[in-house]
Amino acid sequence: MIRLTAMAMAALVLAGCASFSPDGGFGTVEQLTKERIGQTPSYQRSGEQTDTATARVADLLKQPLSADSVVQIALLNNRDLQASYAELGIAESDLVRAGRLANPSLSFGRLSGNGAVEIDRAVIFNVLGLVTMPLAKQVEQRRFGQAQLQAAYETVGLAGEARKAFFEAVTAQQLVGYFGQVKEAADASSELARRMAAAGNFSKLAQMREQSFYADATAQLARAQHQAVAARERLTRVLALSGDQIAFTLPDRLPDLPAAPAEPKDAEQTAIDKRLDVLMARRATESTAQSLGLTQTTRFINVLHAGYQNKSATGEQRSNGYEIELEVPLFDFGSARVARAEATYMQAVNRTAQVALNARSEVRESYSAYRTAYDLARHYRDEVVPLRKRISDENLLRYNGMLASVFDLLADSRDQIASVTTAVESLRDFWIAETNLQAALTGRSPGASSGMGPARAAAAAPAAH
Repeated sequence: MIRLTAMAMAALVLAGCASFSPDGGFGTVEQLTKERIGQTPSYQRSGEQTDTATARVADLLKQPLSADSVVQIALLNNRDLQASYAELGIAESDLVRAGRLANPSLSFGRLSGNGAVEIDRAVIFNVLGLVTMPLAKQVEQRRFGQAQLQAAYETVGLAGEARKAFFEAVTAQQLVGYFGQVKEAADASSELARRMAAAGNFSKLAQMREQSFYADATAQLARAQHQAVAARERLTRVLALSGDQIAFTLPDRLPDLPAAPAEPKDAEQTAIDKRLDVLMARRATESTAQSLGLTQTTRFINVLHAGYQNKSATGEQRSNGYEIELEVPLFDFGSARVARAEATYMQAVNRTAQVALNARSEVRESYSAYRTAYDLARHYRDEVVPLRKRISDENLLRYNGMLASVFDLLADSRDQIASVTTAVESLRDFWIAETNLQAALTGRSPGASSGMGPARAAAAAPAAH
């Protein structure tokens, strides 16, 4: 009786130590995110926090957006991201529950007859749960850490999506302006050709060429306008904007190319040490190994309950004692649970190895794409566009010297379309490649989509207890 009472008191003390953290574990998510993107996420768990975030978004939308401000807005306003943070609360709840003994069972029985009443009373405790509590808490602690990594993984991924959507939207808007100018030039050229043909100073073939250019310019402008709408809407979805918020202002052009490309040192090792998907896969393997240890601990004894019991009957002295309930391993000796846990562990080990291999490869690929995009953007900026400008200047001099016609100038403008368009797109490609490189180094796979991360499935697999 004394031992059972002491055991119950110990269980109550241990259960009292298990409590929720003040920030719900979000401090770690903030640190992991800031180390990778330089900005702090916001976990809104109250109406006041939501109102503060909404006010901050409104302030940011008053100014033309930038790559940094769109990331801030996305972290404050994206509802899917806030929903993913709820996984932290679920994981912490499991951790707290693992640190608390299961509620005791109370039983009461009453029998009467022939003028006598017999009463049975019992209090049953889960003794095995108390014995394995420290190990179970370690398992859930690792899962809680995994949930923190997953939250940071989703945050960094959303930041990358916001940056890329921003660059796409600015590029599309910039090309609309350019194709609008081309359309105006084509309109003037077509009208001039029509008048000259009517006056007999222009051949039918030359007039049709100008009309063809006008038709192509009109189609290009229409496609560019739709691309601008589509790109802007993609950005709107990432930022989770609605109502008056969608009237945000984009800058007129993309940011300039940096003076020199980045040269990351020990890029592959950096990815292995800091990439969130690699860390998640590693934690999943550790968690599975911990679960395997728990399975081996409870291999033969999986259910053990002990409790205090007394019995009283009319006219008789009360009887006191104890009751033990034990699952007898007669048919299942736990081998199936152990085999399942071992297979799950080897599955996690192999997946971790593959995630690490992919990370190294993606860093090499992303850096190649980054350097290629930088070299191409610089080539168009320093070589192609200046060369096209010099050609245009020479044609203008020829026109001023009456050695070329206005149609020669318009033809030269048509030749510039592809060069200018490619120059703008190459600058966009550089900024997207730069975003992908940063993700490949410390965040996640550049090709990863939102939702379940590469290691969440392993972490979410039910542990064999």
